[in-house]
Amino acid sequence: MSEQQANGERPEGIEPYDEPAGGWGALRAVAAALKRQQIVMQGARTLLKTNQPDGFDCPGCAWPDPAHTSSFEFCENGAKAVTWESTAKRVAPDFFDAHPVAELWTRDDHWLEDQGRLTHPLRYDAATDRFRPVAWDEAFAIIARTLKALPDPNMAEFYTSGRASNEAAFMYQLFVRLYGTNNFPDCSNMCHEPTSVGLPHAIGVGKGTVTLEDFDHCDVIISIGHNPGTNHPRMMSTLRAAARRGVPIVVINPLRERALERFEAPQNPVEMATFSATRIASTYFQVRVGGDAAVLKGVIKALIALDDAAVAAGRARVLDVDFIAAHTNGYEALAADARAVAWEALERASGLPRAAMEYVAELYAKGRAVIICYGMGITQHSTGTANVQQMANLLLLRGNIGRPGAGIAPLRGHSNVQGDRTVGISEMPPAAFLDKLAEVFGFTPPRAHGHSVVEAIAAMRDGRARALISLGGNLAMAAPDPETCFRAIRGLDLNVTIATKLNRTQLLTARETLILPCLGRTEQDMQAGGPQSVTVEDSMSMVHASRGFLTPASPELRSETAIIAGIAKATVGASVVDWDWYVADYSRIRDKIEAVLPDQFRDFNARLRQPGGFRLPIPAGERVWKTPSGRAEFHVFPGIEEDEMLDDPSILRLSTLRAHDQYNTTIYNLDDRYRGVFGRRDVLLMNPADIAAHGLAEGAVVDLLAAGAHALRDDGTPRRLCGLTLVAYAIPRGCCGAYYPEAQPLVALEHIDGPSKTPSYKSVPVRVVPGGQASVLDVEVRREGVAGRVA
Repeated sequence: MSEQQANGERPEGIEPYDEPAGGWGALRAVAAALKRQQIVMQGARTLLKTNQPDGFDCPGCAWPDPAHTSSFEFCENGAKAVTWESTAKRVAPDFFDAHPVAELWTRDDHWLEDQGRLTHPLRYDAATDRFRPVAWDEAFAIIARTLKALPDPNMAEFYTSGRASNEAAFMYQLFVRLYGTNNFPDCSNMCHEPTSVGLPHAIGVGKGTVTLEDFDHCDVIISIGHNPGTNHPRMMSTLRAAARRGVPIVVINPLRERALERFEAPQNPVEMATFSATRIASTYFQVRVGGDAAVLKGVIKALIALDDAAVAAGRARVLDVDFIAAHTNGYEALAADARAVAWEALERASGLPRAAMEYVAELYAKGRAVIICYGMGITQHSTGTANVQQMANLLLLRGNIGRPGAGIAPLRGHSNVQGDRTVGISEMPPAAFLDKLAEVFGFTPPRAHGHSVVEAIAAMRDGRARALISLGGNLAMAAPDPETCFRAIRGLDLNVTIATKLNRTQLLTARETLILPCLGRTEQDMQAGGPQSVTVEDSMSMVHASRGFLTPASPELRSETAIIAGIAKATVGASVVDWDWYVADYSRIRDKIEAVLPDQFRDFNARLRQPGGFRLPIPAGERVWKTPSGRAEFHVFPGIEEDEMLDDPSILRLSTLRAHDQYNTTIYNLDDRYRGVFGRRDVLLMNPADIAAHGLAEGAVVDLLAAGAHALRDDGTPRRLCGLTLVAYAIPRGCCGAYYPEAQPLVALEHIDGPSKTPSYKSVPVRVVPGGQASVLDVEVRREGVAGRVA
């Protein structure tokens, strides 16, 4: 035991944080971010343009914009995203004179991005181990030469981040399909793909059905598997308003997140002046990591039991039987399965008592209009698609889709991840979309399905893919099994990233490695036709314009759209598409988006001029079900995730977490204020009783070993993460939490949700051992891993 432990002191950097979410803590954080990025005056002016009708869309989350009644429409983490992009810091060519790639590789990811904005296109020079400036046309020629030399277009992978605009994404998919492949690994493959896959089978559309206004009319909100205070903080104003008018907000989440407990609105002078706050969750249930399907199944079981009791007593039905009869298929099978499952199994799998699930069912039954909100705590599991469909089941039982104030609300991350999908970034494109693309542009697009993220990494690993172009993002750090991903990219003929800042994926040098710097969302996009606006789609299917106004960080920067057009022109030529003509005026791109997707983008350019933009049609919201049967479909989920893991008390379920000073793989600072972690990320959050049961104490340094069928890497060595400091935390027994992306080495490429291929980042079976003992257990882990593979 260390002296610190003996004295009962908390580990270094672990301090209680008792303030509510938001409030003065948020304002102090914004001020600090402005100062760190050296843009105090300019940054303040920039923030006032965020999410305004004449301004730019926040490059952070996809929460919808309200009616712009406030003088500012940004949140703490949105402000960090804006200041991070509009920083005064620069990574110019002389930076690489001082920093060879070998040295940059030793730097942490926060340091890499914090160096500032990239200013020139760069090409890796192996002789000096440095990036050197390269002319744009030469860069395009290198890319074209490599792509055209591949024996098969399917040997190239085209990754997309959700930060790309609709215009850039549409041009990207057009170029890639002209090139001849549907290989579109996309960031959504790693987050909300279970939504995109699961909801169409249930309700006929892979998007949420609610609008922002629905929150004004709901009378119950169920919030499951998300942390809005960090990942979509502008939602807190909406939840606060609902809570203050008496709407019960039921939270189901493994960790007690501060923003779901108490929130102090920075825009509310009374709360700020009195240091008061609004209670958000009326009830908070801490589900076991991986127990979401069991909880939802338990609520459905309890709801059907209430209805059965009402029928037996001759009372009014609890279920909306008229809706079920008129609009759905599969109720009887769902009801039979729910009645048959044992409460003991549901309690064991969920970590919650029967009474908790029955309470949620009773509250839900009383609601006239209910919204279920969820995030990646639902989707990033091996049962992600089933989890999503279970929520749809629950809503359908009482007709809570297609009525005001009710529906399902998947909370997307990146500001245009949903829009990218809408305009064609999909490895599994619908036939109707390809038919229209062929008709409008006069070519024959490829029909075979392409690669998702995990399939693309496997293809690169196995030599079946030889080139990678990334439109934004930091694929190597976002993906599971980073060591495999690192080796795969280093073995390629081509690695190209279109980016605003330096990141680790760019340091994975292939035979040819290029970094192409692009404009940020905050910067003015000037083309031959004048200043341009782009469009984005938010979580609730609203499409609106975004117009940057800052002078670009460098005159060498080009827009994402212009970079894509330059690559396309060099690679596939201009005989089918006049790329320069489209880049000159983005309204021409929007005209073609409308031509290819007329039902969704009717009068695109005209409607874009409406204040606040326009909403894309969501048929399920009108009770029109675009399923093969023409009805909404109930889906039975017979199993419980990885039930066998519950039998071994030595195995914990790890959930990877994002810190408050973080957005996806971007780490703004080393603090996680709401969880009381400051200046460090090398921690493991664990229940105090589990710490004691392992014979350990808070502050001990431990190693993590992956357990179960995915315990071994491809080379037969155990997956491990060493040197974490134990922190006692309010998390259910049998569970633990560590930061993403640091914990990625424990996530196997094959540990996925089958239908969506989304990695199970939020539920990783692990063993905790004292620091330095991981190697001692290697033989046991190898034996277990081989046995798991055989099984």
